[in-house]
Amino acid sequence: MKKLLLVFALFTSIIHAQEDNTTELDLIKDTSSAEAFIKANKSKGNKLITFNEEKHKSVLATDLFKLPLGGKTTTENNFEKTTYKVVEKNTVTHYRLSYILLDSQQMDASKTKAYRERIIASYNNGSPFDFLAKKYSVADNATRGGDTGWFTKGDISLFFDVDVIENNHTEHEIYTLDNEEKGLYYIVLNTHQPKEIKEIKVLKIVEQKN
Repeated sequence: MKKLLLVFALFTSIIHAQEDNTTELDLIKDTSSAEAFIKANKSKGNKLITFNEEKHKSVLATDLFKLPLGGKTTTENNFEKTTYKVVEKNTVTHYRLSYILLDSQQMDASKTKAYRERIIASYNNGSPFDFLAKKYSVADNATRGGDTGWFTKGDISLFFDVDVIENNHTEHEIYTLDNEEKGLYYIVLNTHQPKEIKEIKVLKIVEQKN
């Protein structure tokens, strides 16, 4: 009889622990509560991840995009259980351009602008923009032919010292931008029109198995 009571008590405690965990996870409704959970449950595996439908094409990302807001999915192996919960769903305007950056520290402003006009003339005469970017640009993305990839308004400072998205430019239009104060001069190719891309924020929780 004592053994039966002990087994029942153990089973009840496991059920309660599972209920407590489920309740805590169910209380997470948005990014703020997800961040609070991570802060209270410090673990290397617990994190908030942003998935972008254009950038993330894995099986996991595809499955997560199918979940509703608040939806959960769990994966397990011999060592740990990982739970993913969607805490935010958005559609965000993204932009994509290619550009060549010239730095007037290597020559004065007037010579830099004249140099820029020669590069544009080469483009108009048939030289591919990515070839010109690799040859002349001093930007970090020169090796990618000047392509920025898709970026949001909040990411703009990663690429530019001036605003490039408030201007109305047609697709494939080429134009120039100047930052006279810093001596930075741009040739911009508007490779894509703005695009609405779905993004989700997902709370990842990793629990170690005993």
